[in-house]
Amino acid sequence: MDSLSVAIIARDEERHIGEAIASVTGLAGDVLALIDDRTRDATADTCRARGARVEIEPWRGFPAQRNRALGLCTGDWVLFLDADERVTPELAMEIRATLNADPPLAGYWIPRYNLFFGRRVFGGGWYPDPQLRLLRRGRARYDETRLVHEFAELDGPAGQLHGHLLHLNIERFDELWRKQRSYAIQEAHTLYLSGVRARWRNFGGAPAREFYRRFITLRGYRDGALGLVLCATLALFEVVKYAHLKGLPEPGR
Repeated sequence: MDSLSVAIIARDEERHIGEAIASVTGLAGDVLALIDDRTRDATADTCRARGARVEIEPWRGFPAQRNRALGLCTGDWVLFLDADERVTPELAMEIRATLNADPPLAGYWIPRYNLFFGRRVFGGGWYPDPQLRLLRRGRARYDETRLVHEFAELDGPAGQLHGHLLHLNIERFDELWRKQRSYAIQEAHTLYLSGVRARWRNFGGAPAREFYRRFITLRGYRDGALGLVLCATLALFEVVKYAHLKGLPEPGR
């Protein structure tokens, strides 16, 4: 069986990270917790108590941090796991069987259940929410110009697993607001670096398109009132994204 490392990138995740590590107990020979040096809680101690190897590093941005984790891991394969995610028993069994077969692929997509306020959400693009997380080390690298919702570029084809990750996405409304604001700002910077500039029409068209896409095309209505709130929130943060982009300086200024 090819060896497996699990890599978790975290900042101030004392509340969640212990259970994330527990969900991969017995699956990986090497669990790396790459912790942002701005962390102020007991994340590092919690990881050490669970048997993880802890590295404390300066923050470089999500894709650069993931590339750093790939360099620090020791396994033939790396499974990236967020602190608020869990590997289900079905997924753990499937990963063992897959790596035991010595697959020729460079990576695997994994479906993910998203929980909002303790409830699984199935519309609005939140399911099956495939994540390219199981990577053959040495054949995967992240584009460091993509500042949010990053995914690995592979040297070779990717397969598909059927077991699920479980994502404790949002538990409180203030968390939803804070997370979406962070995403909006990072997306604005990604657009800026690619040469996109905000236009006044974006402030009406972008949120309208996002709400229609999430609620109608991706069937956010399946989740009732919760789906409506989530789709409307993401539409609102399209305004935040373009407002931030509008405020960035023009080239040469």
